[in-house]
Amino acid sequence: MNVFDQILLFIISTLANTFSSYAGGGAGLLQLPALIFLGLPFAVALATHKIASVALGFGAAIRHSREKKLQWKFALFILVTGVAGVIPGASLILTIPENTANLALGIMTVGLAIYSWRRPDLGVKENSFHRDKSGYLIGGTVLFLIGILNGSLTSGTGLFCTLWLVRWFGLDYKIAIAYTLVVVGIFWNGTGAITLALLGTVKWSWLPALIVGSLTGGYFGAHLAIKSHNSSIKRAFELVTLLTGLALIVKALTAS
Repeated sequence: MNVFDQILLFIISTLANTFSSYAGGGAGLLQLPALIFLGLPFAVALATHKIASVALGFGAAIRHSREKKLQWKFALFILVTGVAGVIPGASLILTIPENTANLALGIMTVGLAIYSWRRPDLGVKENSFHRDKSGYLIGGTVLFLIGILNGSLTSGTGLFCTLWLVRWFGLDYKIAIAYTLVVVGIFWNGTGAITLALLGTVKWSWLPALIVGSLTGGYFGAHLAIKSHNSSIKRAFELVTLLTGLALIVKALTAS
């Protein structure tokens, strides 16, 4: 790539990951199509995007760590239960047609947006629900299932994690997105990125610009989220969730 292309990659990555870090997901809506438009085959673009997306989690983690609001034991709980599902999920998806998986996930993702929109008070204020053994058992089981979705290498599964943390454990959107960006962004996606790097092809020469953009966008988006009200973040989450779901549905239907 020439210098102009590297600069373009950096700008696209920064914008995509700023929006993603603020709303809790959606970097692939802009970054992945851009990689394909610039000439990468889908499989190579997906692997390259997945690896770069790990830097988003690091950028957001740097900013959120300054607030000291994350409980690292709870973060470890999300990490362990989710990663346990990522690994079998990467194998399970090989038996499911890609279009079928994208269509099903797209419909469920649109459902998340509608569910959140129809519950105006959901995630606006933090509460404390299901923090007993049975609550953690059920909550961890669902996180394991979400991890399986994440391991399938599809887009938008972090949105499921965010809404589940809000709905089941009573977190507000700001804190739930912080956990999603740090845990899902770094560890769940990191596991998927390693799998893709081992099984597929990565455009390593494109990664420096993408990683710097992801780090910058992750940090800046997290900063904006910290300074914003939960109601604004909730609306941004619903918009990104709706767009992600529609994009998956369109992709599945047009590829059929």
